[in-house]
Amino acid sequence: MVALQTADIIQRAREIKLVLTDCDGVLTDGGVYYGSDGEVMKRFFIPDGMGVRRLREICGIETGIVTGETSPSVKARAGKLKIVELHLGVSDKLPYFQKLLERLNLSAHEVAYIGDDVNDLEVLEIVGLSGSPGNALEMVRSKVHWVSERDGGQGAFREFAEMIIAARTDSRISS
Repeated sequence: MVALQTADIIQRAREIKLVLTDCDGVLTDGGVYYGSDGEVMKRFFIPDGMGVRRLREICGIETGIVTGETSPSVKARAGKLKIVELHLGVSDKLPYFQKLLERLNLSAHEVAYIGDDVNDLEVLEIVGLSGSPGNALEMVRSKVHWVSERDGGQGAFREFAEMIIAARTDSRISS
């Protein structure tokens, strides 16, 4: 895939019914603090949460998290944001994604996904709209429809959400 022109992005965004995201490297900067008992905390970017809320309130689009981690902090953040589709400990994302589509009665083209690493590639390659943070691996950035100007944990998800909202509400989108 190559980054698409704005008209193609707008058309794809208008068909989205669910936005999925990886956690570490998208909603966080990929860092984690460890203490003697294991993970202590992750840092989330608060404006990304507003992106979740705005997708739901303005467009009626729900958001989900699909991550290989089983972190209690991810569960807490998803709860605060009222994210129902929280999927922790998913090491092989494609088969899990396909089961999710079946359960929700969606097709891949009705889903947007933003990810940053190799474990996201298979899903990124089949969804209707794919994105990555600006600091994602080059092999990921080169395969997605859209690349954020922001890094993971620094507003990449919010920018992705606002782009979808703009396309759905005919607001101004910059190429």
